[in-house]
Amino acid sequence: MEKKVLSAQQARQLKISNLLKGTVILTLAGFATRFIGFFYRIFLSNTMGAELMGIYQLIFPVFTICYTIFAAGIQTAISRLVASEIGRGNHKNIYRILRIGMLLSVALAALLSVLVYIYADLIALRFLLEPRSSSSLKIMSMVFPFCGITACINGFYYGLKKTVIPASTQLVEQVFRVIIVYIIALYAGHGNIKVSCEVAVIGLVAGELASSIYNLLSLFFIRPDSTLIYPPASIPVTNKRSIILNSILSLSIPLSANRLLLSILHSIEAVLIPAMLRRFGLSSQEAMVIFGVLNGMSIPFIMFPTAITNALSVLVLPTISEAQAVKNENAIGKTTAITIKYSLIIGIISLGVFIAFGKDLGNAIFHNEAAGNYLTVLAWLCPFLYLTTTLGSVINGLGKAHVTFINSVVGTLSKIGLIVTLIPRYGISGYLIAVLIGQLVITSLDAYAVIRNVHFDFDSINSILKPGIVVALASFASKTIYNNTKKLTHINEAIFLLIFCFMLCAISLAVLFALKSISRNDFK
Repeated sequence: MEKKVLSAQQARQLKISNLLKGTVILTLAGFATRFIGFFYRIFLSNTMGAELMGIYQLIFPVFTICYTIFAAGIQTAISRLVASEIGRGNHKNIYRILRIGMLLSVALAALLSVLVYIYADLIALRFLLEPRSSSSLKIMSMVFPFCGITACINGFYYGLKKTVIPASTQLVEQVFRVIIVYIIALYAGHGNIKVSCEVAVIGLVAGELASSIYNLLSLFFIRPDSTLIYPPASIPVTNKRSIILNSILSLSIPLSANRLLLSILHSIEAVLIPAMLRRFGLSSQEAMVIFGVLNGMSIPFIMFPTAITNALSVLVLPTISEAQAVKNENAIGKTTAITIKYSLIIGIISLGVFIAFGKDLGNAIFHNEAAGNYLTVLAWLCPFLYLTTTLGSVINGLGKAHVTFINSVVGTLSKIGLIVTLIPRYGISGYLIAVLIGQLVITSLDAYAVIRNVHFDFDSINSILKPGIVVALASFASKTIYNNTKKLTHINEAIFLLIFCFMLCAISLAVLFALKSISRNDFK
């Protein structure tokens, strides 16, 4: 088949098209995954209870640390090397990169599986400070090799700019997890559904096994477009396995080391919350109940809209990198301005939804008043949290990943210091203060770094002022109508409430579009 060599302009147009298409695909898949996961958490909270939910949440710091070691850096390295080889027209070499990366990842994952299984009791007692999590850790350790396979293949497809498989992989994993847990819980309870921590972790293993099989099968059907050759990229890779391995290691080790430190800090933060609550005077059971409500119920609400910002940030990074490579300062500035603007708009709308309906959501969805109270406080995280995601992607795209790493470390250390100081005095209110201040520190540092390195026009009127006024008015109106009509309808309370939440979002977006705060020209 005759190969078509793309001009630089054609390549840029195709990459912009891929950016928009990829963002839409990842966003839709992210929303679908979060939607399923959201109702799965409701199911878990109702069948496990807040205390077991807290114990279940405790195992994830260990998972995150291990995943960072065996997958995170290797996935990024595979993505970058595959993209480089596609740019050079060397399509055969990309499968060598995938095979070597996968062998390395699975080998590390298998080693960590054995270590976590053997030392599960010690990890539960000394690190997580919760001996009851030991059995869950042993089951979770079995999932590591499957996660390694999935991460490597997803990195391979990101390098090809084919986001359909990574996006659908999330759905496969989530669907299988939910189905397996439901079947086991129904069978074990003899008709009365009751989920234990161990059953929930078995579902996690089953979901990852299904997604890894799905990814492996996809390799037989999805192929790179060998008729297109992009202008050469800058990372050289030869056909020698040793050099490919060295390339993967040289890219993945610094990334993994940085992320590992952050993962350890975040894990310490998570483990400290119930420990400091006990120091405040709560019993172990009371502390774990609060931890379960916070991490299993309230925070997932706050993270739901990140489906958009996460998808955008994944694909903004290569766009910024490409523009920097050709010294196109105008493209860097425009991309930065647009991503900041829409991250703020999404954050402000989310803030309005959670401030207006946070308490009602906690009561209607989880039947837990505390979940709603935490949600209304954590709502103030939204603009800063979503903005930090895109700011970090811009900084990384400029080749300054060390800056986002340092900023994240400083912010997380600040948060840990405040957790140790405030929770023993003020209880969970101290944690809410700590997380808000910590996020504000990270966002401020990232914003300062972007301002120093990128020249862009920040439209404060259309990014903050108009959205703030519109969302405030829409929130007040929606809340008033909801309060006056909820007792007059026979619709399920949770469904009725979610309708109003979506209605608030739709009204805000429509008005912002009419006021030209949102414009089609932003995406041209």
